[in-house]
Amino acid sequence: MNDLEPLDPAYVAEVLSRPPFVTIDGVINARDLGTYSSETSSGDITRPRFLFRSAELSKITKEGEQQLKALGISKVFDLRSDTEIHKYNTPQPEIDGVDVVRAPVFQTEDYSPEMMAKRYQLYASGKTEAFMELYSQILDHGGPSFGTILRHIRDNPTEGCIFHCTAGKDRTGIIVAIILKLAGVNDSVIADDYALTRVGREPAREMIMARLSKEPLFASNNEAALNMFTCRHDTMLAFLSLLEDKYGGVEAYCKQFLDLSDDDLNVIRKNILVSGASRL
Repeated sequence: MNDLEPLDPAYVAEVLSRPPFVTIDGVINARDLGTYSSETSSGDITRPRFLFRSAELSKITKEGEQQLKALGISKVFDLRSDTEIHKYNTPQPEIDGVDVVRAPVFQTEDYSPEMMAKRYQLYASGKTEAFMELYSQILDHGGPSFGTILRHIRDNPTEGCIFHCTAGKDRTGIIVAIILKLAGVNDSVIADDYALTRVGREPAREMIMARLSKEPLFASNNEAALNMFTCRHDTMLAFLSLLEDKYGGVEAYCKQFLDLSDDDLNVIRKNILVSGASRL
């Protein structure tokens, strides 16, 4: 499958119609992180209808709001920066009965023209090494943001939540990998989940390309723009190796960058997992 070519619409529709994808009208790349088996907690799976991931919610419809609440979601964590929200005019919607928490991975000062030019150059290459540099930046900056989400999981074991960035791939992909790794999910399964964004973002392909065409680097380089949104299985495997080799593994990262204790991590893990007999 060529990462840069459009996918067959019938194939996309078929994949989006089944788990782990869920339907939230006006929102792309939405899926449930439940029912993944744990390798470290025998017989357990990740809790269904508890943790969800997606792209931005700015175009959610009234029907989508009802679907969101029907999934049991009452909390939204928005990983986007203020700069992105203002630049693309994509404010977080107000949804009755749903609490929206701003948890930006990058702050306004991280969006200087020089910083963004460098970041776009890395994305444009599409190379695994470039994504590892980008993902290291996300890990280095994302401690407060990711800590907010994990403390919510620690303290609210029955409150469904969804977290998202713009496309639901990189920043969202990193916090998802952290959560699934804590739960003991197999690396290959985590990489499969990451790669599903290839299908999940397809309905917004034209919108994404239109946005990127306004950036000088991508305006005349369609391939560079598409490289930014590659989500290969091997890229996530490389990230999980990076997490282990550079940061000492997921628990060490959470202790150092998120200021979580062993007790915190044990509670978080317990709240993420349920007995496999609970599989829906």
